[in-house]
Amino acid sequence: MKAALYPARWWHRLEDGRLQCDLCPRDCKLGEGQRGACFVRQNVAGEMILTTYGRSSGFCVDPIEKKPLNHFLPGSRVLSFGTAGCNLMCKFCQNWDISKARSMDRLLDQASPDDIARAAEASGCRSVAFTYNDPVIFAEYAMDTADACHERGIRTVAVTAGYMHPEPRRTFYAKMDAANVDLKAFTDAFYSRLSAAHLQPVLDTLRYLKHETDTWLEITTLLIPGQNDSTEEITALSEWITRELGPDVPLHFSAFHPDYRMTDLPPTPAATLTRARGIALSAGLQYVYTGNVHDLSGGTTTCPGCRAPLIVRDWYRIETNRLGPDGHCPDCGFRIPGHFGPLRVGSGDPRGLIQTVPIKPGMPQWLCGTIILGNDVSQGTP
Repeated sequence: MKAALYPARWWHRLEDGRLQCDLCPRDCKLGEGQRGACFVRQNVAGEMILTTYGRSSGFCVDPIEKKPLNHFLPGSRVLSFGTAGCNLMCKFCQNWDISKARSMDRLLDQASPDDIARAAEASGCRSVAFTYNDPVIFAEYAMDTADACHERGIRTVAVTAGYMHPEPRRTFYAKMDAANVDLKAFTDAFYSRLSAAHLQPVLDTLRYLKHETDTWLEITTLLIPGQNDSTEEITALSEWITRELGPDVPLHFSAFHPDYRMTDLPPTPAATLTRARGIALSAGLQYVYTGNVHDLSGGTTTCPGCRAPLIVRDWYRIETNRLGPDGHCPDCGFRIPGHFGPLRVGSGDPRGLIQTVPIKPGMPQWLCGTIILGNDVSQGTP
């Protein structure tokens, strides 16, 4: 079978002959030849097929802070890639040319899981991120790639909206070392109106990741003017994370820029992110960051024990690092949660806009040269 027509998991046959996809809460019911809402899972001759296995919309070497992950191998490089399609329908999508793609011509690169693991190793990346569109919809490809990466000592990262059924969720996250989950808002009305989805399955994923897995978890909320940026909603979101997940889960507030079907709104003011960060800190969260704006304070990891700045970031570049590999504050001994290891001061591209990869032996041609194609799920590059 061709790599792009790969047998999918998590489906069952209905009495009327259609196939129901059991991957995400959409529960798409597909007749012969029909595709799911994600566009990449299709009923082909009575079998569910993943049509994007082994094909990507592009690859990029990023600073890990761009995912964004601030407590997972900070200062390291990550090989990022995605496919096409998405199981959410966000009107504000920052990657709509990829996630809303309805043509397989958008998939420019072919790479096996082992190709990707070898490329990450050859380019000095400590991890591979499944991003740009949601890896939930290409779970089989992502999981096989994760296996290939782990064989080479390379970590794996899911950048996702977390919209997934419990059974595939267990299998998928068993192979992920870290995840940044996009908590788009804290009302079901927002999810229904702007993403054609629901809030509760995302909250279930967040609880599952925090309490039932060893996957490192960080959360991002894209603040959209007039849509999810009220003091009341930010307070409710922050208090829920503190209460249900714990005060040590890092939260990133990211700035919206007009795109796709929401070009009539202004960009998020930096003051909105500063206000949101203050609300979340007051709610008890210990690690709250701002993104897509130049904000040294909002990019700094601060010790909750003595308030000393430990990792100072300028955009995605680490300017100062006082945190040892064991994660303890050198001043008061407070343990900062995360996966740290050795950090290099001055590592990372200042704004994560572009990375160039020199040709090395064993590196696939698609990774050589300058590569950049997308932003991470709903976070846009400033």
